[in-house]
Amino acid sequence: MSQTKETSILTIEPTDHPTPADKRKAMMANPGFGTTFSDHMVVIHYSEEKGWHNGRVMARQPLPLDPAASVLHYAQEIFEGMKAYRSPENEILLFRPEENARRFRHSAEVMAMEPIPEEIFLDAVHKLVDIDRDWVPDGEVGSLYIRPFQIASQPFLGVKPAKEYIFAIIACTVGSYFKDATKGVPIWVSENHVRAVPGGTGTAKCGGNYAASLTAQAEGYAHGCAQVVFLDAIERRWIEELGGMNVFFVMNGKTLITPPLKGTILHGITRKSIIALARDKGYTVLEQPYSLDQWREDAKSGKLLEAFACGTAAVITSIGKVCDTHGDFEIGENGANNPVANELRESLINLQYGRAEDPYGWVKRV
Repeated sequence: MSQTKETSILTIEPTDHPTPADKRKAMMANPGFGTTFSDHMVVIHYSEEKGWHNGRVMARQPLPLDPAASVLHYAQEIFEGMKAYRSPENEILLFRPEENARRFRHSAEVMAMEPIPEEIFLDAVHKLVDIDRDWVPDGEVGSLYIRPFQIASQPFLGVKPAKEYIFAIIACTVGSYFKDATKGVPIWVSENHVRAVPGGTGTAKCGGNYAASLTAQAEGYAHGCAQVVFLDAIERRWIEELGGMNVFFVMNGKTLITPPLKGTILHGITRKSIIALARDKGYTVLEQPYSLDQWREDAKSGKLLEAFACGTAAVITSIGKVCDTHGDFEIGENGANNPVANELRESLINLQYGRAEDPYGWVKRV
């Protein structure tokens, strides 16, 4: 069915105890990332008998969950990451939310979960952002990070798809994911761990994929790196993606290379947007395999000018140095000069914050 304001399944229940304005202002002054939560949440239930029902925008609180809930034992869980932005005209903006709704449905199908209709997803996002719009900071501070997620809530022990689910959305005010995204960060090449395999869950945004990256991430931290990059699971030579971000390589001759989407890489919305922006700026964008050996060789010869990672949380972050057990190598001036990444980043965030005309129809007002 078409989900309009008249047919919304959501009931609005404002909290009786919202965060006082002065306390909220202090919390938002330096929010960090992922710890400064807004006042409300969305909760919608699903059962085979009732479908999606009992939808509420309510005060943020713990979820009651049976200890036999399927998600705790068989990891039927998916999530999304998206943001709301405050424009110079004080409007609240979402960036390509329909893409998040579409990817959420895909993730549900990969994980054998009941997909929430995209119109209900979008209605829930809009209503949560609207009621918590005071938590969207000025553009100089950051944005409101929105986390829709769905878990299998049916209490049973047995390996099969659940018949009951909870869809929820929480939100938090955030600053920069990295301290300075314009400077290159060092990354660690994972040689002993893989993120996803062909035929697996690599294209789903599910917690298991991120849990699989944590050991490699810890290994990277131990070597002084900010992120980890994964190789393919078969030959262990082709670049796939970082722990939570897609990756691009900037070659001389105005050419960008990014690994192709072949079933093991998340379909990044930021990635998709960068490809469109870059092509409109006259860059050639190639979606093709790129090996670690080629990366090392191109960096040494100077053919590779820049490399950067991208995602909703970090936007665009330049890579300055690549580290592994065979020896480190730097990219360009160790990430100190990244004109292409900075140009694309500026164009992207100007659209997201409503500072530039949107010829693509990507920005939606709340």
